[in-house]
Amino acid sequence: MEYVRFGNTGLKVSRLCLGCMTYGDPARGPHPWMLDEETSRPFIRQAIDAGINFFDTANYYSDGSSEEIVGRALKDFGRRDELVIATKVFYSSDKGPNVGGLSRKAIFSWIDHSLRRLGTDYVDLYQIHRWDYDTPLEETLEALHDVVKAGKVRYIGASSMHAWQFARALYLAERHGWTRFVSMQPHYNLLYREEEREMLGLCQAEGIAVIPWSPLARGRLARPWEDKEAATERSKSDEYGKTLYDRTQDADRAVVDRVQEIAAARNLPASQIALAWLLAKPEVTAPIIGASKPRHLEEAVAALEVKLTPEETARLEEPYIPHPIAGFV
Repeated sequence: MEYVRFGNTGLKVSRLCLGCMTYGDPARGPHPWMLDEETSRPFIRQAIDAGINFFDTANYYSDGSSEEIVGRALKDFGRRDELVIATKVFYSSDKGPNVGGLSRKAIFSWIDHSLRRLGTDYVDLYQIHRWDYDTPLEETLEALHDVVKAGKVRYIGASSMHAWQFARALYLAERHGWTRFVSMQPHYNLLYREEEREMLGLCQAEGIAVIPWSPLARGRLARPWEDKEAATERSKSDEYGKTLYDRTQDADRAVVDRVQEIAAARNLPASQIALAWLLAKPEVTAPIIGASKPRHLEEAVAALEVKLTPEETARLEEPYIPHPIAGFV
């Protein structure tokens, strides 16, 4: 396993991050493809055995049960000082006027819930899951600064938003002397490259770690376009995934076909080609990979050794066309 600095911080993370949205109590989550605790734990252990020290979840995943399952597994299989645990705040399964969003009240409440469920005294990376249009940005930033100063959080990060919003947040934090965002978790893969226009350049200039979500485009980059037999239970029922990609199917199919072509020529799984492309981007710190089968982790780790030629990279990128903004909600 490779380890790299997390942006401009002194923190070291594995080149791959295990995304834990898949792991949760199916009875508490909205998705039928969630893996229960007994089924989930071997994947977390497999990741640790492979050298992965970076794990990403959220307060919202499966009504908090993802944090509970991940916290217990990490305690059993890992050493806390060696692990980088990331979670998020914004969404809520609860109903009520103050349970979601990024108000001071919500942030102070949810960090305590996350710590309790994860079974830890602190979170290494606390991320705002989305932009809150109903709360003044200054209120959110000062609240995040305060949970850092309280010792509950080591670093703060952000996720999908416009580059101008992120730039404003970085500016306000510097102006007020508040804790600065150190990472961005964008929607970025071979089928969705809109972040290349502004966000990635901003992150590189500001020393921000980039940890893309959905690096395989909800599995679309890991299988032939028409291979329905290879589709997962998640892909069959993933309504959110359809909002990300269904509007651009003709263009996306051309990209998927190129991935398959290069994978066949290399005698490698398509997932390794798609991940190798992402890992080669100088702005990218650690893609957030999912795993519901042991081979998913095996193939992801093996992708670290795959180096694409300039010609292969050009062929993968050539069919791409501009896409509508997707993944900000």
